[in-house]
Amino acid sequence: MAESSHRYVRGSTVKFYEWLEQLRVGALPDGPPVWICGDCHMGNLGPVANAAGQIEIQIRDLDQTVIGNPAHDLVRLGLSLASAARGSDLPGVTTVKMLERMMEGYEKAFEPDFHEEIDVEQPKSIRSAIRHSLSASWKTLANERIEDDKPTIPLGKRFWPVSAQEKQEISSLFDQEAMRRIATMLRSRDDDSSVEVMDAAYWVKGCSSLGRLRYAVLLGLDAKNKEKRAYCLMDIKEAIDAAAPRAAGVKMPSDQAQRVVEGARHVSPYIGKRMLAAKMMGKSIFVRELLPQDLNLKIKQLSRDEAMRIAEYLSAVVGKAHSRQMDAKTRKGWQAQLNRNRTKQLDAPTWLWTSIVELLSIHESAYLEHCRKYALEEEKQGQRSAA
Repeated sequence: MAESSHRYVRGSTVKFYEWLEQLRVGALPDGPPVWICGDCHMGNLGPVANAAGQIEIQIRDLDQTVIGNPAHDLVRLGLSLASAARGSDLPGVTTVKMLERMMEGYEKAFEPDFHEEIDVEQPKSIRSAIRHSLSASWKTLANERIEDDKPTIPLGKRFWPVSAQEKQEISSLFDQEAMRRIATMLRSRDDDSSVEVMDAAYWVKGCSSLGRLRYAVLLGLDAKNKEKRAYCLMDIKEAIDAAAPRAAGVKMPSDQAQRVVEGARHVSPYIGKRMLAAKMMGKSIFVRELLPQDLNLKIKQLSRDEAMRIAEYLSAVVGKAHSRQMDAKTRKGWQAQLNRNRTKQLDAPTWLWTSIVELLSIHESAYLEHCRKYALEEEKQGQRSAA
């Protein structure tokens, strides 16, 4: 998080929720309650595949999904886009134009028969990500996720050893018929394939993974049959209470893993249909296979034109996730809400612009304070090493 302010924005989700809590009533439009991402930044969108091998850009991380106000996803995405623009040394005018294009893309998703590949220009970086996804294989996945295409998980900085109890719990989990079917559900595989746990490790996935159950599990399908043998990488993740605010009076699953799976099936069906909730070591967990086609969007440097195209395209993806949950009357009412407080000078609602300006200011000062603490801690560690 100390590497850049954009990384800090991505990792400091709690700052965003703190800002939401202190907002005055009416500062944001009160959208219809639908399943939202809850943590809708650029890093949580990317190409994903369904069981039939089709690929779409969808929301990839649903830990914070709740039935909530869709405006929250818009503001969080706008903050992420604006932060990326600043990280690419683009002028403030470009940020203004990005937010305008962002609203254009989002609103297009509410039109009848919308399709993002036809109705929104696909940015170069998105086309590149999809090409990479289409050509990905098990070897791509192994090198990307576990740094090796051998049927083992190498221990080190990213993967830590599991205890005997954890190994037993993981093996018992994949002895269940429902879990076996998650591993064998793809059309290219035989539903009667045997499933064997080949290796497992605790998976260190950034600051949010510490203190929570998170495992990478390598499964062998028909592991004893050399001609049919295949491997798949499963992600086991503990689900905890969402920090994202839910809409008042709505009912959601009380089990946190069920919440994540249910939200995923509404917001990102390609992933949601490949997920399952379960219990492990007394904790609520959800399990999904990591397919080679499921990739992060890696956008390191933005040009002015590419920044605006990405803003329009990604917001259309988010709009599609929201729109599919609304009927025609609800969509029309939400579109009217979105146009509230628009001016002739700025083709984006003032509530969005004001929110982004406030959030950028909050995160910039918090980022510098984070860096100060990080530098002091590094200095202390250096002194201890010297001693």
